[in-house]
Amino acid sequence: MDAATVTALGVLGSALMAGLAAMYGSRIAGRTQQEGGVIGGYNSLTDQLQEERKELRADLAALRLELATEKAETARLKLLVLQLGGTP
Repeated sequence: MDAATVTALGVLGSALMAGLAAMYGSRIAGRTQQEGGVIGGYNSLTDQLQEERKELRADLAALRLELATEKAETARLKLLVLQLGGTP
């Protein structure tokens, strides 16, 4: 083999290795981009769930207050019925 053949084979081998490295790098970059999208979606979902939880807690507090008010009114009316001589 002369020097030109060895050089040509070296260039072809280098080109093959560069192509394989580019394909591998592209695959890793795609996977990284996909993972980034998943993490972004997870963070968005977590934020939405926390907002909904905050709203539900406020609704629950309002309903508990309303229930307590209704119970107090019921107790007052039962006492009034008893004072008037009735049976609740």
